[in-house]
Amino acid sequence: MVATSDSLRKFVTFCQLYVKGEERKEAQTFLDRFFRAFGHEGALEAGASYEEAIKKGSKKGKTGFADLVWKPRVLIEMKKRGEDLSKHYSQAFDYWTRLVPNRPKYVILCNFDEFWIYDFDTQLDTPVDKVELQKLPERAGAFGFMELGNRKPVFNNNQVEITERAARRMGELLLELEKRGTVKLTAQRFILQCVLAMFAEDRQLLPRDIFISCVQDCLSGENSYDILGGLFREMNQPGITPVGRYRGVDFFNRRIIKKKNPIEFKQEELKLLEVDAKEDWNYWRFIEFANGIAKLSSFRSCLW
Repeated sequence: MVATSDSLRKFVTFCQLYVKGEERKEAQTFLDRFFRAFGHEGALEAGASYEEAIKKGSKKGKTGFADLVWKPRVLIEMKKRGEDLSKHYSQAFDYWTRLVPNRPKYVILCNFDEFWIYDFDTQLDTPVDKVELQKLPERAGAFGFMELGNRKPVFNNNQVEITERAARRMGELLLELEKRGTVKLTAQRFILQCVLAMFAEDRQLLPRDIFISCVQDCLSGENSYDILGGLFREMNQPGITPVGRYRGVDFFNRRIIKKKNPIEFKQEELKLLEVDAKEDWNYWRFIEFANGIAKLSSFRSCLW
C-alpha cells in the first residue's frame, strides 16, 4: 500500500470523528494512523519509537521524552488541540540537536489540527511549511519523507500568495531566454506551458508533484529539454500514459500544448521556475496570475 488521496482522506475523517486532541491519551493513536495513511503498517512497524528518552544536558535527572523519533527521517512532537505551536519551537529544536547519531532530517510540531514542518539544516527559525489537517490530502507532497519510498518533499514555504510577482518572475525568465538567442514566441509558449502544468498539478489534473519533481531533477543535473519537453509531449498524447516516468499523465486538449518547442534551461533559469512551481496554484490565485501576466507587454502576444 502507498499513500493515496483516499488513504489520507480516511485519516482526516478518522481524526475528525474520533480524535479529541488530548495529547497524553491520543498522541500515539494519531501518529500510528498517520503512518498508516502513508502506506506503513504502523509507526512501530516502520521503525519509529514512541517516548524516546533524550537527555537535556549533563545535569542528573534532566531527561525529556520525544513523542516520536524515526531516524533518520523525522522527529514528531505532539501538543494538545488548540495549542500555539510557536511556543514549542525551542523544545523541538533542543530535542533535534541531541538526537545523534543519525539525527532526523525533519521535525514536525503538531496540535492535531495543524502540522508545522521544520528543516533546521536549511531554514532555522521558521517552518518550511504549515499544513492544516483537513488539507493533508491535497498537500501530501510536503510529507514525501513519510512515504515508503522516502520521496523528496515539496514545500510551499507557508504558501506565499501568487500575485504579480509570480508573473514578473516568469517575465524575468523570458528575458533571460531571449538574451541567449531563444526565439521570443518559442520562449513565451514554453513558459506558458510550464504555467499550465503548475496549475494542473495543484488541481490534481496531473499526477501529484510531477512538474516540480521534473524541475528539481533538472536542477540536480538532468536535461530540461528532455524532461520538461517529455512531460508536455505526454500531455499532448490522447489517453493516459500507462507506464514510465510520466505514468498517469492525461491528455490535455489545449492549444498552448499542441506546439512543442523544448528548451534547455540553465540553472539560474530553473531556479526561477522552481520558485513559482512551489506556489499554491489554486483557481483564484491562477486568475490573479493571469491578470498580473496580462500587464506584462512581453507576454501580451502569447496569452491563450
